[in-house]
Amino acid sequence: MNGEPIPEESRRIMARLDRIRTWSLSPAFLAIIGLGFLFTFYDIFDINVSFVQTCTQLVHGCTPETALTYLPLPTLLNLLGYVVGTLVLSPLSDRIGRRNMLLITMLITGLGSLYTALSTDYVNFTISRIVTGIGIGADLAIVNTYIGEVSPKQSRAKFTTVIFIMSALGAFFGVWLGLLLTTAPAPWPTGLPFAMGLASGWRWMYAIGAILAVIAILLRFQLPESPRWLLQRGRVADAEKIADDMEARAARRGALAAPVMDDVPTHWPPARTVPYADIFLNPIYLKRVILLFLLWFFGYITVYAYAAGFTSVLTSLKFSPPEAGVIAAVGTIGFVIEAIVMSFIVEKLERRYWLPVGTIVTFIGAILIAVAGKSLAVDFIGAMLIFAGFNLWVSPTYALTAENFPTRARSTGFAIVDGVGHVGGGIGILVLAPLIPQLSVFWALMLISCFLIIASIIAQFTVHTRNRVFEDVSP
Repeated sequence: MNGEPIPEESRRIMARLDRIRTWSLSPAFLAIIGLGFLFTFYDIFDINVSFVQTCTQLVHGCTPETALTYLPLPTLLNLLGYVVGTLVLSPLSDRIGRRNMLLITMLITGLGSLYTALSTDYVNFTISRIVTGIGIGADLAIVNTYIGEVSPKQSRAKFTTVIFIMSALGAFFGVWLGLLLTTAPAPWPTGLPFAMGLASGWRWMYAIGAILAVIAILLRFQLPESPRWLLQRGRVADAEKIADDMEARAARRGALAAPVMDDVPTHWPPARTVPYADIFLNPIYLKRVILLFLLWFFGYITVYAYAAGFTSVLTSLKFSPPEAGVIAAVGTIGFVIEAIVMSFIVEKLERRYWLPVGTIVTFIGAILIAVAGKSLAVDFIGAMLIFAGFNLWVSPTYALTAENFPTRARSTGFAIVDGVGHVGGGIGILVLAPLIPQLSVFWALMLISCFLIIASIIAQFTVHTRNRVFEDVSP
């Protein structure tokens, strides 16, 4: 059933946007959005090394060897915060705009990080992680929605991955700063000779995060609104102004093809007042929600076991804390290299094929660490492959997820599957934490990694989205 007719001027602007083949907003906007992602992933990964010190200071009787026991609760509640934030806040971006909500979500995230830095006990530390999670969960959904809507159709995954480079740098800084600020000096490669081992090093970790959030908020004021969102809200003049600027930038890189109206819809699909209704009452989108939720749920079990708990996992497996921290820190180099390489090749394959590739890379890395024994050189290579592998599929799947839902409810759809899917990460750590110390290094890493196999199988049932118009994939 057709909804309200789309004004001819709006259709013409949509066709003009679809003919652009390159990034056509200011290059500075990529850096601005990327800085927000840098902070987001800094916060996700900063707990990896620093939690050993956090636990020994805030929990009576906690030791480096038992820190893994106390990691699941704040991690699970942090991820439940993701769920609350993304389900409550992300749909608001479908109503009041992407840019406005990007300011709000970063503010919440920064306040949560500051609260964490000032926590005086394990209870407050755990609560602070919930607050931070509320902001991060919504921010992830809205950023990926925004990037998809302002990127050319041929390069949505590419520019999502370009932004993901900043995510990798955030993870890199989070882990390496944890090593620098919270571990004692030790001869390389079993530690950092110049590590500071500050008594309150973990607090500085989260204080730095709060500073990064302030910078990100100030810069995000410069972002334009998504023109596709503006068109759906009837703000044609505002959308045209942004489209004019985008075309002018694109034209400087080469001639633009003539707009093609054939692929542009003639009617807006009937929109409901509550964005959730557009998802759950539509059989097509309901099926996609179920499929993508399961994909993220199982994939995140592996992602968060490594992202938040790799150092604690290695420590529980009898690696010394400095040694485990160094292995995790070197592993983040693999994350950075992966993100850079993927920005050049991600559009070569359909989105769903990257998950099996990432799974294979992760398993190779896990096997190398398991058979390395005391060879830190092999451990380093294995860790780099693990960090490259469990992150390799994330950016193309971010793009895939945004593409699977309509503009009128895109943030909402992303929030449901990715946000609620984060629960998998928390449940996974909660279930895996008591099992890992009972297993050999080989079987512990195999157990953590195996959930990517399930996610890879589920991914093969998703729709083809590469190089297709948004409104064609998700009317």
